[in-house]
Amino acid sequence: MSKKSLVYIITAIVLILVFFMVKDTFNQPGIEDMSAGFKEIVKYRNANNTGPVQRIYIITVKDSVWKEMEDYGNLMPHTKYGNTKVYFFMQGKNVPNALQPGEVNFDPTFNKYCIALYEKSAMSQSAFNKHPF
Repeated sequence: MSKKSLVYIITAIVLILVFFMVKDTFNQPGIEDMSAGFKEIVKYRNANNTGPVQRIYIITVKDSVWKEMEDYGNLMPHTKYGNTKVYFFMQGKNVPNALQPGEVNFDPTFNKYCIALYEKSAMSQSAFNKHPF
């Protein structure tokens, strides 16, 4: 086998590997592939970029598929040493439309409508709670 043939074979193998890596990159599953029908209603992010970043989301779902809700929470942005909370409500029920930072993130009258809470803490430990209130 000549040196020129070897270069062609190696180049072809590298191009095939690059093709499959790019294909897998663009075919990653995302939120739109989930069947629960997620819809973001309101979100909050504090403006503090030097300290812990707090993100809070209110999401409605058509169906309470617990595994998909946890996967959705895992897909949400998270900052190291920050905190991310995702509250899930059923579509068509009463849903808060305002959020505030702290321990209580919305009016407690909506607590009975919250079906799940996903939280990722400052040390990237995640917790998923069904009917948290």
